[in-house]
Amino acid sequence: MEITIAENAAAIGEAAAARGAAGLRDAIARKGAATVVLATGVSQFPVLAALVREDVDWSRVTAFHLDEYIGMGPDHPASFRRFLRERFVAHVPSLRAFHFIAGDAPDPAAELARINALIAEQEVDVMFAGIGENAHLAFNDPPADFEVDAGFHRVRLDERCRRQQLGEGWFATLADVPDEAISMTIRQIMRAQTIVLSVPDRRKAEAVRDTLEGPVTPMVPASILRGHERCYLYLDPDSAALLQRPNRQSSTEGTPR
Repeated sequence: MEITIAENAAAIGEAAAARGAAGLRDAIARKGAATVVLATGVSQFPVLAALVREDVDWSRVTAFHLDEYIGMGPDHPASFRRFLRERFVAHVPSLRAFHFIAGDAPDPAAELARINALIAEQEVDVMFAGIGENAHLAFNDPPADFEVDAGFHRVRLDERCRRQQLGEGWFATLADVPDEAISMTIRQIMRAQTIVLSVPDRRKAEAVRDTLEGPVTPMVPASILRGHERCYLYLDPDSAALLQRPNRQSSTEGTPR
């Protein structure tokens, strides 16, 4: 894992977008096409704003997203489909395809089968993600399942995760926050060729410390990323505040994926 401490969230966004775009251009040069997975949430605002300005042949790029709430329609203010349509798809009209998760599908099991069949056909070249306040990856809250091999699975959200969504302003009350989602699995995340993490803000400092300096454990889902050979973590001074070695620029623990 390579760690960079940038000046602020905007600088994180620029650096993360540049890193991811380079991975997409490399994949297109090597095999004529690329697949990207995009994340949502406040940490991704500057990332997506910078990414859509990057020089990428989007007509050769297929996109997926990490997760979606079960039961949520695409026009809800908190819908991840809406988030990505407004902040990404609308700005890259030549995009080859975006395979959205239909969280409001009448049969969640059938929707899982559909999206799993689609992701199984792809080699993910670049994965953009964040780390939750509880150190979750996608909606894999602790204790995360490190063993499920499907691309996506159905998960239940813990209270800290739901309170994060409330605190970020996506919902009016905790009762409004859904308690289930379709989420990309840990193993599918780890299969990505390149992972680009953007984690600003003091409220993420505890999760960052536990991810980097504690044991690799399902109780800290993001800790597994220390075993990925091409994982790039972008922090700001606030999110890095609890690290014992805050000036460290890189760290690699190369276990097999």
